Amino acid sequence: MHLLRRWHALWNPDMYHGWGRQRRYFEGWYFKLVSADEQVALAVIPGISMAENGDKHAFIQVMDGKTCTATYHRFVAETFRPDPRKFEFRLGANFFSKEKLLLDLPGLSGEIRFKNPTPWPKMLGAPGIMGWYSFVPFMECFHGIVSMQHDLIGTLSLNGKTLDFTGGKGYSEKDWGRSFPRAYVWMQSNHFNSGNQASLMASVAHIPWLGSYFIGFISGLWLDGRLFRFATYTGAKQRLELTGDSVSLIFKNPKSELRILAKQAPGTALQSPISGEMTGKINESLQATIQAELLENGWRIFEGSAQTAGLEVAGDVKILL
Repeated sequence: MHLLRRWHALWNPDMYHGWGRQRRYFEGWYFKLVSADEQVALAVIPGISMAENGDKHAFIQVMDGKTCTATYHRFVAETFRPDPRKFEFRLGANFFSKEKLLLDLPGLSGEIRFKNPTPWPKMLGAPGIMGWYSFVPFMECFHGIVSMQHDLIGTLSLNGKTLDFTGGKGYSEKDWGRSFPRAYVWMQSNHFNSGNQASLMASVAHIPWLGSYFIGFISGLWLDGRLFRFATYTGAKQRLELTGDSVSLIFKNPKSELRILAKQAPGTALQSPISGEMTGKINESLQATIQAELLENGWRIFEGSAQTAGLEVAGDVKILL
């Protein structure tokens, strides 16, 4: 039964993958919520943690990107109840799916619905953003996109204050496996000033591989209904530069080129997985800025600046250069 459920989840990256897992395993989802005026930016991160010694717990981590604070709500593992047929799970009195989230936490409650989701398109042999690497069983960390961009409807109550997200934008993704990479850069925004319907996600990471390692990368720019993807498995090329608080990335395919310049900003310490246990620490900002430029056949077809961007520069990033 567990193998059948894992096989079903393999073709649906947003679903729960940890059927039958007991130790050295984590799985977490990331819901970014930004109000219409961009004055409120939250990240809600529910998941499950299984340590090497078999200790388990579920959690919901909440980051306030404007005040640079975070809370970690711990649950008994048995309160995490995923649906084996679709992306949907309950965690205590909280509920998460591709259509909505419902929160009932100390100091934070309410319901946010998601409208017009933009999932990462599936292709033959590539069920998600990781391409054929999705089928490699010994990967340290797997990544999935739930929705590159969607509209938000609803309100949350945060410490007695009503936060209205109606008309705002959301983004959702997930990770599962043993540990976050030893070093990585990750960034995301769907708040570009260009007037286009644009959403960007980009990541470069240290990937253990058969006793060695390689520097892998995945990036997607969703632009007015088209997805421009750049990844290790597509044969694309990448160049990363880190200078002070700046992150420069260039991705190249034979016919397209994506140029990114991100600026770091004050962030928040979050807990992250090491061998399944949430004992690591990373720093994420939701106040970063991103400038992006896309060329196709040598012609610039997109240029924009984004605020309220998510940015993480984690670990020994020198090995990524």
